[in-house]
Amino acid sequence: MTNHLINSDLAPTHPQSRTWSKWHLAALWVGMSVCIPTYMLAASMIEIGMTWWQSVLTVFIGNLIVLVPMILMGHAGTKYGIPFPVLARASFGTSGAHIPAIARSLVACGWFGIQTWIGGLAIYQVIGTLGWIDFSADTSTLPILGITAMQFTCFMAFWVLNFVIVLKGINCIKWLESWAAPFLILMGLSLLIWAVVKVGGISNMFPPAQDDPPAFWPMFFPQLTAMVGFWATLSLNIPDFTRYCKTQKDQVVGQLIGLPTTMTLFSFIGIAVTSATIVIYGKAIWDPIALVGNLGSTTAVVVSLVVLTIATLSTNIAANVVSPANGFSNLCPRLISFRTGGIITCFIGILIMPWKLYNDLGDYIFIWLIGYSALLGPIAGIMLCDYFIVRRTRLHSEDLYNQTGQYGGFRWKAVLVLIVAVAPNLPGFYNAATHTSTFPAVFDQIYSYAWFIGITIAVVLYAALHRGEKQHA
Repeated sequence: MTNHLINSDLAPTHPQSRTWSKWHLAALWVGMSVCIPTYMLAASMIEIGMTWWQSVLTVFIGNLIVLVPMILMGHAGTKYGIPFPVLARASFGTSGAHIPAIARSLVACGWFGIQTWIGGLAIYQVIGTLGWIDFSADTSTLPILGITAMQFTCFMAFWVLNFVIVLKGINCIKWLESWAAPFLILMGLSLLIWAVVKVGGISNMFPPAQDDPPAFWPMFFPQLTAMVGFWATLSLNIPDFTRYCKTQKDQVVGQLIGLPTTMTLFSFIGIAVTSATIVIYGKAIWDPIALVGNLGSTTAVVVSLVVLTIATLSTNIAANVVSPANGFSNLCPRLISFRTGGIITCFIGILIMPWKLYNDLGDYIFIWLIGYSALLGPIAGIMLCDYFIVRRTRLHSEDLYNQTGQYGGFRWKAVLVLIVAVAPNLPGFYNAATHTSTFPAVFDQIYSYAWFIGITIAVVLYAALHRGEKQHA
């Protein structure tokens, strides 16, 4: 009888295919972290009154926090060679696993669209700087889309580049990340050196502190939650990558080397270079795409285009294609392969019209980043509690692919815990999404801690509901 829960992409990774070392995983994180959203991450923090060092510190602490569930979730991938949707079957059931898998996939589709829009915008900016189009004349927007025909063309050009990589599969992704990582670090440091030289030394780059700066702590926790939310996505589906690691040491050390260091360094580069633009151009230019337009030199513009394209492409493919490709494949393994799932992701990335989401930093932080962290935090809590506390890392691999086995069907306790853990953040999310005060201000405070509250409730409640089941794991 045909097994409807497995295909070659969802099956446990064969030992001979576990070829990733700690350096491959570190390179993966460099490739995903060095991107325009990371560069601009501190923009909203400084915009609300944080100093540059407070912003960098918030980024660093947030990444240390999210590194913990990242490493813990990666354990099952390395131990059993299974991707995220298959691991989710242990806690949610073989049918219930579609809930976390599709939730994660849809968030990834949103991110795929955002990154593709950013890449297309870089192309648009560069060809305008080269004089191939006239920005002042390109103002007529397309119906429904709300962007110009040329902007949409550039968006689709970058989309096609992503699409080609998706068709090549996971080995091409590994090659892309390994090759891009050292190049992106070198280019980031080169940009920092350029800024330092332009302003006459690093001491001239940062503005003096305000005489009466805003209180730090009320700003810190919402931004910290958003920072954690930035990678709350990957903290769920990191098994999609750690399943290819040789040992647990490789996945732990690789992530430790790659994630917090690169995120903090590149955020600092973004802050430093932007501070330098105040001195150089008389205004703060947070968007590196806009900065390219001010460089003047044709050579510099072309090189910048290459850098921005590689940075955005390496992030987009690894962070926003692998997870939904596996998630959609999990819906119907017989008909949907990893490649087909990736194709579905690419088309959804167009349909969501990502430019409407990305253009407002306030919505980007308080609706997008914090909003989905309120959903993904509880999912992470359920899966971590199930794997480490209830099952003590012991899984029956064959039953993960058996509809009638011990993980078969729906695990209604997991679904109940998910609903309860998400519920406290819904009023605050509604206030943020509608820009109203429909619900009392206390819910806005709760929402500021969305990921932390969600994952805590999920772990405690899931453990309570499964008390006494440890011996049966």
